[in-house]
Amino acid sequence: MPVPLKNLQQMALYLGVVSGGGCALMYYYMQKTFAKKEYYLSALEKLNSHSEALEILGAPPLRVHNLRLTDRNNHVDQSTAQIKIPVSGTLSAGHLYTTSVRDQINKRWCLQEVILKLNNGQRIPIHESNMAAEDEQEMHMSNTF
Repeated sequence: MPVPLKNLQQMALYLGVVSGGGCALMYYYMQKTFAKKEYYLSALEKLNSHSEALEILGAPPLRVHNLRLTDRNNHVDQSTAQIKIPVSGTLSAGHLYTTSVRDQINKRWCLQEVILKLNNGQRIPIHESNMAAEDEQEMHMSNTF
């Protein structure tokens, strides 16, 4: 017995709505999972403790927006995490670029660098780890000899 075209159209519409809603819900939950990670939270703590950056943004209130998971600047693997967190205040907005490295011994994320890049092009260094500075200095020293 053939199924009427109207029933097939209704079923296609229903499946489209259900699968689209499921994808949107999965994307939302993935963003929330990122927001709970140690490398994400520690970068925001550094920003919240940097009074100059908060003043330029016009915070409080500091608004942290959802990550764009399709952005190429967001990359996390077993040993490194590089993310771009959209932030805004009442005066300005921008992105918080963070780099973290996972300590294999303690299994903890160590924040290497945090930079606030405002939409007007201004760049504000928030945090640079001593290890990254020592590596850079060591490279500079080896190039001069």
